[in-house]
Amino acid sequence: MKKIIALMGLLIASTGYAATDSGDTAFVMIAAALVLAMTPGLAFFYGGMVERKNVVGMLFQNWVAFPILGLLWAIAGYSLSFSGDFSQVLLSGVGAEPLEGGSIPSVVFMAFQMMFAIITPILMTGAIAERASLKAWMIIMAVWSFAIYYPVCNWVWGGGWISKLGAVDFAGGYVVHMTAGFSALALAVLYGRRKKFGQEMLPYDTSMISLGTALLWFGWFGFNAGSALAANGQAGNAFGTTFFSAAAAFATWSLVDRFKDGKPTLTGACIGAVVGLVVITPGAGFVSLSSSIIMGALGGVICNFVARAVKGALNIDDSLDVFACHGVGGLLGILLTGVFAQTQYGGVDGLIAGNGQLLVNQAIGALAVAFYSIILTAIIAKVVGLMTPLRVEEKDEEQGLDQVIHGEQVSSRDKMAS
Repeated sequence: MKKIIALMGLLIASTGYAATDSGDTAFVMIAAALVLAMTPGLAFFYGGMVERKNVVGMLFQNWVAFPILGLLWAIAGYSLSFSGDFSQVLLSGVGAEPLEGGSIPSVVFMAFQMMFAIITPILMTGAIAERASLKAWMIIMAVWSFAIYYPVCNWVWGGGWISKLGAVDFAGGYVVHMTAGFSALALAVLYGRRKKFGQEMLPYDTSMISLGTALLWFGWFGFNAGSALAANGQAGNAFGTTFFSAAAAFATWSLVDRFKDGKPTLTGACIGAVVGLVVITPGAGFVSLSSSIIMGALGGVICNFVARAVKGALNIDDSLDVFACHGVGGLLGILLTGVFAQTQYGGVDGLIAGNGQLLVNQAIGALAVAFYSIILTAIIAKVVGLMTPLRVEEKDEEQGLDQVIHGEQVSSRDKMAS
């Protein structure tokens, strides 16, 4: 009997399962599922903000990321992001074997990172809402992933130059929010303003915005805590900082709205909560709980004023404030991580702990990612625009994307009313 047990142990060890931790594996798999839920959460969040005639179009632009970006990740995205080459095309070598230096199978890490690669490009749909051609958007989304997301992911998390520089990004300040946020600014400029820009455009459904926010906030615990890649103290700290930053930004965004507009709104509060989640992302596992409150509070104020300035002073139709929330929010989080990071929470010390070099490194990485994202996105959009129109025709914009592109309405009540 002892020989049989020993033989079984040898067989199990040879599969690679024995070298992984079941608790960590389960934790990261759950985190991946939470991040997956953020994509429909974003669809609801954006869908509630656009006019009734464009809700289905917005939902589809987000949902279509699953087949396109999921398959591209399997074909070459994972390999380019974490190997820097094509050595793991079609997920070659990705399976039950333990991730190098980790306690989870490589297939679980691949799946977790895939969810990030799916949600990042669709953040940009909010900047070109209610006027984007679906065909052009799908092409841009795919090319953008190869040209921007995969390279920046490799720079930061795949052993590339930003990580070697000494800059840190716990869960996606550079990789997710700055790439999408600064790219969104370029797209908003190139797509031009909506025909009704400057006029009152009523959002379809505040309850959809609220539901989307709830799904995003819920999923963000997987986004940030899961980035510890283990069920440990750093994951627990990231869980706490994620909540407190979002709560603080919810409060300060609402306060700014109260003083600027005379009343706080649920939509504004929801946007504020998302800003807080963005700001804490790069430092979630590196800063204290009290620091996360400061970071979120600053984000709620600064991003609110930037959102107003983009549409007001700059007259840029970033429809759903993607640049302010994700570009500026991500940048702010990157820099504040350089201020508040401490080794006792993981990573390296920042400015308040006596290491000003981290803040310098964070700023260098931020400048590179911002300019790279803007320039490459502009080139991609210009080239795609030569092949197919970037936006729908004026008459189609007036009628709405739901009927023109999809031939359906967001609610059967709409059809009955017509």
